[in-house]
Amino acid sequence: MKQATMGQEQEQSRSTAEPAVEPLLVRVEEAARILSLSRSTIYEMLDAGELPSVRRGTARRIPVAALREWVARQTALPSVS
Repeated sequence: MKQATMGQEQEQSRSTAEPAVEPLLVRVEEAARILSLSRSTIYEMLDAGELPSVRRGTARRIPVAALREWVARQTALPSVS
């Protein structure tokens, strides 16, 4: 009988592990990377109320859903009146 190699054992353990969980909140730096903007632009958007954030002590986190909504608003076609 053939023995499993170390790589096969690791692959099997990964497939039985819990699936990766997408974060609900991200740091300002992560939001900047996700949107391909600078940190200072993200801070300006936060200060202007364009993006909501959650604070816990000095930590400031941005909901991933808010990033998706912001992109949707930016890419939506303007309504014709």
